[in-house]
Formats: sequence, C-alpha cells, structure tokens
Amino acid sequence: MKYNNPIIKGFYPDPSVCKVGDTYYLATSTFQYFPGVPIFESHDLINWKQISHCLTRTTQVQLDQVQSSGGVFAPTLRYHRGRFYMVTTNDTTRQNFFVWTDDIYGEWSEPIIVDQSGIDPDLYFEDDTTYFMSKGHDVDGNEGVFQCQIDIVTGQKLTPSRMIWQGTGGRYLESPHMYKINNWYYLLVAEGGTEYGHMATYARSISPSGPFEAYAHNPVLTNRNLGGYELQAVGHGDLIQDNNGNWWLYHLGFRQIGQWLTYHHLGREVFLTPVTFDEEGWFTAGYHGTTLSSFETDRISDNVIQQEKRIYTFENTNWELDWCYLRFPQTENYQFEDHKLMLKGTDITLDQPLSPTFLGLRQKDFYAVITCDVEIIDGEAGITLYMDEHHHYELAIRGQKDHYEVIERLNTQDIKSVQQTVALTSNKASIMVKAEPTCYHFFVTVGGEDILLGTAQTKYLSSEVAGGFTGVMIGLYATNHPAGHAATFSNFKCEYLHSIDRENV
Repeated sequence: MKYNNPIIKGFYPDPSVCKVGDTYYLATSTFQYFPGVPIFESHDLINWKQISHCLTRTTQVQLDQVQSSGGVFAPTLRYHRGRFYMVTTNDTTRQNFFVWTDDIYGEWSEPIIVDQSGIDPDLYFEDDTTYFMSKGHDVDGNEGVFQCQIDIVTGQKLTPSRMIWQGTGGRYLESPHMYKINNWYYLLVAEGGTEYGHMATYARSISPSGPFEAYAHNPVLTNRNLGGYELQAVGHGDLIQDNNGNWWLYHLGFRQIGQWLTYHHLGREVFLTPVTFDEEGWFTAGYHGTTLSSFETDRISDNVIQQEKRIYTFENTNWELDWCYLRFPQTENYQFEDHKLMLKGTDITLDQPLSPTFLGLRQKDFYAVITCDVEIIDGEAGITLYMDEHHHYELAIRGQKDHYEVIERLNTQDIKSVQQTVALTSNKASIMVKAEPTCYHFFVTVGGEDILLGTAQTKYLSSEVAGGFTGVMIGLYATNHPAGHAATFSNFKCEYLHSIDRENV
C-alpha cells in the first residue's frame, strides 16, 4: 500500500510509541496547552484516533504563567507488566516526572518526580530493573545522555546518574530512547536541533550502561540536505516493531510553506518511516536515510486505507479531546452545547502569557476555509490564528459606544495593529478565514456578500519568525466582557481543501 506523510497532521511534536498486543499507542508533547500529552490509538500503524490525555488535572502539572513553548516537553510512552507509563519534563519548573495508568482510556496518576535533571526523559524496563535516561550536562557543561536506575513505584534514584553517550557531535543532543533487540542495546537520539539541521543518530552496546559504539553511517535519518523539499527537520523518533516483525520509526518533521520558502507555521508533525536491519544488526531508515512525503510498502496490507478527516465542526469534534486551552482555564467562562459555544471574556487578552478565554484546534493543513457565526453583547469575540502571545491574527466582532464592528487585527511582536474595520447593523456577524500556505484572507459576510477585510502572511506566525516549538492554533476567543455577558459561537466549520478558489479571494 501507499501511505502519505505526515501520519498525524498539525502541532503534535515529539512522538513516542508503544504496542500492546495488536494495538499501538502514541503520545506527543503539548507545552503550554491543556489538557496535556494526548494519547492516540491505532491498529494499522497508519490511521490514528485520539482517545485520551495524560495530564487532565491541575494537580498533575504546573502551567500557571508558563511562557509559550514552556511547560510540557517531549514525553516517552511505555508499557510494562500491565501498566502504562508516560514520563516527561516540565521545562518551566525543570522537573522530570512520570505518571501511570492501568486504563489507557481513563485517568492517570499524580506525578512522581525523578531527581535527575535534563530534558526528554526515557524509561527502559528489563525484568525488575528500571533505567531512567535524560539529556543533560555534567558539572563541566559537557552534553550527553545521563542514566540512572530508579524505583518505578516511588521514583527514587537507586544509582547515581552517569553519562553513557555523547552522541556524534551534533548540537542539541536530545530525545534518548533505549531498546534491546537481539541481545544488543540500542540508544537512539536526535541531534542538530529541531530545525533544518535535525537528524536521528544511534549507537549500540552489549550492556544498557555502555560503552556505546556509534553507527558508522550516522545520521541514520535526516532531510537536512534536501534543499527545496517540503519535508524538513526530520528527527526525534521512537522505534516500534509490528506484529509481522517489521521495524518502523515514528518521528517528527515539519512542512515548509513553499519549495524555497523556509518557513513553517503548522508546527512539528508526526511522520512514519520504515526501518531495516542488516545481518550485522545495524539498521537503516527511509529512502537512502531520508523521509519521503509518501512511501510505497508491502509491509502494510493493501486493505488498509489511509483515512483523513477534512471537516471539523462543533458537532463532529469532542470538546475534551480535539479542543484545548491556553494553560489552566477558568472553567466558569466556558459553556458547551452540541451546536453552540458560549465564552465569557475577561480582562486577560491574547497578548498575555496567562489564560485568556480561548478554545483552540490545531491547524492541520495549509489550505482551509474557517467559518463561524459570532454574537456578542459587549466586549470582543472571534477567531484567532494563534502562535503565541506575540504572534497572532484576529478576525472578530467588537462593541463600540454606538455600534458594532468587525475587525482584522495583526499582532507581530511589538507591532499590534487593527488593519481594517467594517461597521455592522447588528450585534452578530458571519466571519470567514481562508488559509493558504503563504497567507490568510479575512472576510465578513454583509448582506449576503463576502467582504474582504485584508490579508496577512503566514510567515509572521512561523517558528522561524516567532521562535518556539508550537504551531498555529485556530482559536475561538472572547475578551473584555465587563458585565459577564457571554459571546455565542455557532455554525463553526473548518474545512481542509487541496487548494483555494483564487477568483473569490
């Protein structure tokens, strides 16, 4: 069969995967968004359905006043003796911790802290021994993978932390994962930074504590030399073996907005690349060590059809799974119905690293048409294309002293400007955003006619401009409702297309 990358689209970075019986489970990082660490399920490696989150309670993770791209970093998802474990870093508090559950569809435990510094922690189980690994630095500032043994019940360290490998010399060594395959211990890492120089490298040893011998042809996977190719920043992966004995690598990457336009705003996404072991026990990945936008493979049955959801509405999404908040929400300001959403705005705005009244979906593709009806009594409410508190665009309705108006606002770092306004004859409006790879177009419907308010370039919401590790969220928000009135959102629809009708833009 032929499958297309990415496997999971939109801002779902740092994938980690495990298998139980015939079912695969995958987790990704969430940074400042809540709930934290989504869990996906698949039975065919290709089609993934979100089933839960690991971090659903405020007692599990600190997100108050977390800066954008702070908070919950890369998770590792593992299964051992009937129990699931998810271990991660809260980069803001500089703590590594894990949670566990016996029911992957249910709630997870309170956090158990592990007293080892660094980021991107990993768990490796062997009989009654649990190895804990993270990327860190020694007292002299040398970067490497540090390992200790822990008590998996209490998180207590049972051995001192020691460096076991320093990678191949690439910058920003990260995301260590250990596996035992045919009596060899493999240590897979990422190097080069989670940008255009990203790469996956590995080494192996006859002992889980080393010494480790690097693969002679590292990096085993990278797209760093593929100038002008859509898929970039390939790295930070996790190996998995399917039921037929085949090996695969789930890893992150991103899609740049054009062949020679080195910007990306959809975030880092989940990709799947085949892995092959040779007779000496070394493995290669992908097409000559690169990841492709599609792979033709006989490892997966032709009966498997890659599904893709193209339309998202209030009716066909799950408030608790598909949507997310910025940090911890003030839940009294949100009221959910099947066909409507009511949001009460506060004096917290999208420009602050706090928790405005905001509910977001990840933007999953370049071409989209986003429509919604918005009704207010006072204040402001509408759609935001949100990267962080310094980089976001709004199309919203707001109340003035003697009238209502629709505005297009652009926020790019220190420049915050209302570009255009259209006066309304009532307190409700139908608004629309048309998205393309390089720009967003903002419309309001007046008298049955779609009026273009303006256009804004996507590159100013990209990681190359904004920095950070997240991706654009399609957010519904409300702010400055002094009387506590709720804004009403209805007829929301986000439809992903293969192109946009340019004649109507």
